[in-house]
Amino acid sequence: MKIASFNINGIKARLPALLDWLREAGPDVALLQEIKSVDEGFPRMEIEELGYNIETHGQKGFNGVAILSKLAIEDVVRGLPPLDENDDSDEQARWIEGTVVGDNAAVRVCGLYLPNGNPAQPPESRPKYDYKLAWMARLEARARDLLASEEIALMAGDYNVIAEPLDAENPERWVTDALYLPETRAAWRRLVNLGFTDAIRETTQAGGVYSFWDYQRGAWERNDGIRIDHFLLTPQAADRLTAAGIDSTLRGRERPSDHVPVWIDLDI
Repeated sequence: MKIASFNINGIKARLPALLDWLREAGPDVALLQEIKSVDEGFPRMEIEELGYNIETHGQKGFNGVAILSKLAIEDVVRGLPPLDENDDSDEQARWIEGTVVGDNAAVRVCGLYLPNGNPAQPPESRPKYDYKLAWMARLEARARDLLASEEIALMAGDYNVIAEPLDAENPERWVTDALYLPETRAAWRRLVNLGFTDAIRETTQAGGVYSFWDYQRGAWERNDGIRIDHFLLTPQAADRLTAAGIDSTLRGRERPSDHVPVWIDLDI
């Protein structure tokens, strides 16, 4: 089963590019982020014609996540649950999960678009960064539940986290950025250390492996990229991992997203 994650950066602007990629790569499941569309405005017909079922959690003009699947999608949940009764409801469309059933097993797929968090300075007034950290706390709670269920499960998407210096061409440029601050990386480590496998790093420790290039300063041409789109696998999913990769060539095409697809193959 090939499962991919793609921050599309606007489904309407990138629909031709998305359709081309779906035809070429043929993922069984694709988790999309930043669809920037309400549910009723999502271009379903064109994608359904390629054989995909669709579940969306949309928001007008911002955020928004979706699951595209050639397999039936069951038990869909939209939004992360609150930590407790005092945890304010999160109205931003950043999380969707569902179960897809392969030939031999079911997989719980969770697609996410983690908050960017910038500006993160000065520390005495940084509401966007505080929101990012609070969202990561909710994510950690859901991750614990996924592990406890002992399901074949994964959490994939745009994490807006540069996990280590190896994941940036110029890490020194990011030291004050919300994607790379010590608190961000500590929250990431707490998540991974629960027992998850970073699929890309399971298959390569090479540098220069990126999933995002800014539109500015010729970043793509200079390969001045960062890796912020991740697959985290439960042990049951990691045991079935056969391959992982990044379709970086899409960044060089006409009207690209600033992200490219990341994918895994599971023996299911």
